[in-house]
Amino acid sequence: MHHGPLARIILVSGLAIATTTATINAQYSLTVNRDRLVNAQNEPQNWLIMNGDYNSIRYSKLTQINRENVGGLRMAWALALGGMQDTGRNGPESEVNPLIDNGFMYTTDGWGTVYKIDARNPNYGDFVWIADPGVDHEGNTSRSRGIALWEDRVINNLPDGRVISIDRDTGEIVWDVEVAGTNEFGRRERFLTAPLVADGKVLVHNGAGDGGTRGWVAALDVNTGQELWRFYVVPEPGQPGSETWKDDHNAWKTGGGGIWQTGSYDPETNLYIVGTGNPFPGYDAEFRPGDNLYTNAAIALDISTGELAWHFQYTPNDSWDYDEVGVHMLYDINIDGRLRKVVSHYGRNGFFYTLDRTDGSFIKGAKYVNDLNWTAGLDPVSGMPLEYDPNLDVQIYNPEARALRADRDEMKRTCPTWHGGVAHQPLAYNPEKQIAYGVGTEGCFEQNGAAMVPASPEGNIDTQASERRRYTSDLYYGALTAVDAVDHNVIGKAVTDIEIRSGVVATAGGLVFTALQDGWVVAYNDETLEEMWRFNVGTPLKGAPVTYAIGPKQYLAVQSSGRHLHPVNYDNLETSSYLFVFALD
Repeated sequence: MHHGPLARIILVSGLAIATTTATINAQYSLTVNRDRLVNAQNEPQNWLIMNGDYNSIRYSKLTQINRENVGGLRMAWALALGGMQDTGRNGPESEVNPLIDNGFMYTTDGWGTVYKIDARNPNYGDFVWIADPGVDHEGNTSRSRGIALWEDRVINNLPDGRVISIDRDTGEIVWDVEVAGTNEFGRRERFLTAPLVADGKVLVHNGAGDGGTRGWVAALDVNTGQELWRFYVVPEPGQPGSETWKDDHNAWKTGGGGIWQTGSYDPETNLYIVGTGNPFPGYDAEFRPGDNLYTNAAIALDISTGELAWHFQYTPNDSWDYDEVGVHMLYDINIDGRLRKVVSHYGRNGFFYTLDRTDGSFIKGAKYVNDLNWTAGLDPVSGMPLEYDPNLDVQIYNPEARALRADRDEMKRTCPTWHGGVAHQPLAYNPEKQIAYGVGTEGCFEQNGAAMVPASPEGNIDTQASERRRYTSDLYYGALTAVDAVDHNVIGKAVTDIEIRSGVVATAGGLVFTALQDGWVVAYNDETLEEMWRFNVGTPLKGAPVTYAIGPKQYLAVQSSGRHLHPVNYDNLETSSYLFVFALD
């Protein structure tokens, strides 16, 4: 067990803290326990989980801000955070939104510093404490997708591989353990998700699949940080699924399957459902013949044991970076005359899927992106691509869009782009209108076939001997898409010039909010996706908006971070680390 440096606690406005101690302590008599998290939808004034609730539907029942008055939204206050130090031009990969519990905000920045903010004053936010866990900026990357609340603790993953538990009254670190390390080839594991606490366990994930590690989910005891179990996305030889890695050079050891987005929890079945990333190397399917389980899949893990309950693989033997790390939403819905307990997912491969969340069986799927050519469609029974052949070690799919090694001198055009449809951006679902919303990137790209060379029969890749992959994007734009969750028809699409890296929140006020990298916070009609309001904060936005209330007043909050240097329409904005809060006049 590694114990990191003690937190550097900064107490801001000491007099204010001293005078409000009684109030703060009083509100903590109701901790963020299991019952509150299971019933988070019944506390629309709060935002207790990064993706809204255990179902990850990011839907708010608040109605004060609605279609009729959204034009009156104004910035109520803003607060500068840290997190932009030593990040370089691209800035941090910090796609974070604050959590809110009875007037107090909790958030983090790209370097893992955690902030508690008194947000009860309608005109400004006040720091209560700032907990800096002392992440070494040398050799680490500024990156975060959020934190978790549990009882009197704040849980955070850190860029250096540690997980910490913080006392939310004092800001003191209670426990600090190293969980993510390096593999036998010196390839480093990294956290790319927010933790989730369920059934007294902290669920954390290795997301460095593209760095040549194996993705995993680990469960830690919430009281001590002790690791209880770990599930590897790519199985070892002899384990179920290992037969789908048919190479002769131990490709499984660096097999990928990183996890980039927090999963969803079904308390009724005690299952944790999460999406997994692409196999590694990402673009040479012949390096790793076979279906490459359990990459590009939805997996359901028993929270008690970490054992796999079921899986559904979206794109076997992928070579387009169509990892399915995006959010998997849970809800009950009547489809084809039958009430189903489902998990739905905006696939990075361009299809919107609905699965049975009790066993992972396919229910329905349909294309939601404008351009898709890698397959002719989905089998209506199995949900597999129509060209999928279980007898093939290397899948062909559409040969016009599939660059294999023989195509080293030819560029193959494939849609959607390797950045989406929807990649890992948080989704939303309106249970009253049965509409699912996704934001991301649309377009197409071209690539040639390039052979990766194994370093030895023991595993790893010889990067010097491997062929160079060439690629380019010929279409590229952002999109907000609304899908009817019953019949899977696209009922609306709003296109943006710049890719959307943030996420979406839907409200009972008839609105959907998102945020753009060129600084705009935007509200849309939740049925037509007609734009209703926008405000530019002057800095790139990758955090998803959230909404909450204090007393009778509803607020909208969004957190800024750095831009993302994929092929986008660049802006001239400076990056910053800020929390922006909006309300009606």
